[in-house]
Amino acid sequence: MNLRPRLTGETLALAVLVLFLVLLPSLATAFFVNFVMTQTLILGLAAATIVFLAKYGGMTSLAQLLMFGVAGFMFGNAALEGGARGLNLGWHPWAAVGFAIVVTTLAAFVLGAIASRTTGIYFLMLTLVYGVIGYFVFAQIVEISGPGGITSIQRPDLLGPPVRLYYAGLLLSVLAYVGFRAIRRTAFGLALQGVRDDPVRMASLGFNVPLHRALAFTLAGFVAGLAGLLNVWWNGQIDPASISIGPTLILLIIAVIGGISSLGGAWLGAFVYVLVFTYLRDLPLVDRIGITEARFNTVIGVIVLAIMVLSPEGLTGIIQRLRGRLRRRAATEPAPSDGRSLPVHTTQKELGGTRS
Repeated sequence: MNLRPRLTGETLALAVLVLFLVLLPSLATAFFVNFVMTQTLILGLAAATIVFLAKYGGMTSLAQLLMFGVAGFMFGNAALEGGARGLNLGWHPWAAVGFAIVVTTLAAFVLGAIASRTTGIYFLMLTLVYGVIGYFVFAQIVEISGPGGITSIQRPDLLGPPVRLYYAGLLLSVLAYVGFRAIRRTAFGLALQGVRDDPVRMASLGFNVPLHRALAFTLAGFVAGLAGLLNVWWNGQIDPASISIGPTLILLIIAVIGGISSLGGAWLGAFVYVLVFTYLRDLPLVDRIGITEARFNTVIGVIVLAIMVLSPEGLTGIIQRLRGRLRRRAATEPAPSDGRSLPVHTTQKELGGTRS
């Protein structure tokens, strides 16, 4: 089977999309780029880690927002100096970045190692417990945060203008998408997919199933930490409420909206979520039908319900079905005449005589 055309088509589509996003700041308003699209890239990058674990490892994790938050809190503790809360280490911003990523990755490895021997609903609930514990740790230990969180966080000078943060999010999103796609073809990725499909058989073949799961969880935590750094630079502050149960479920909802089985769906779901959150309240007469900011979560719930009824695979599933129908329709349509076909009544004599 020749996969070259399909792969070439996907690569071309990705290149065109990336080129469009690179040019977007010159085509759209500053608000749309710096608020809607930057937030989309940040949330999509974090949601992609949920999709990665579910798609290739068979693990649905609710701890990704915790990793997202750990990186933000650790950066704030390391970078600030003389603040009201936190460790106030006063390190150089890029040293603080390294510190935040190292702590987040180590935390992901430890938590992944603990959860690696559970599967299904038990893994889901254990990662949810991680999120709850993380919330209370940062809410109650005032030395590293406290209920009010850490404020006045400045991004590195290199990322000073808001548009640079957008480009940083775009770069990390492309690298994460390409990296996750490439990992599935490596020996580790193939073994991870084998663990997803039949862990007992993989263990009998000599594979260390818990280690593969822990390493996958660690990689996802590392990427979620990168998204957390972008988030804390975009917001300028972080507090325990931003990693509570509500935001944790929202990140999972974003992955479900786009399609839990599609990496690209993570960013698509994030775009839809941010778009609805930003512009729904400004629609004409929307307040007349009872849709207010306080009822936003209800609206999101209705949208998720509608998408799941139409397609359990999310928006990417709907798009793929539409593409399939268009291909089948194009395949069944008769080829257009080029005007050179012979009339039905043409005789053999008119064609140049009989065959010998």
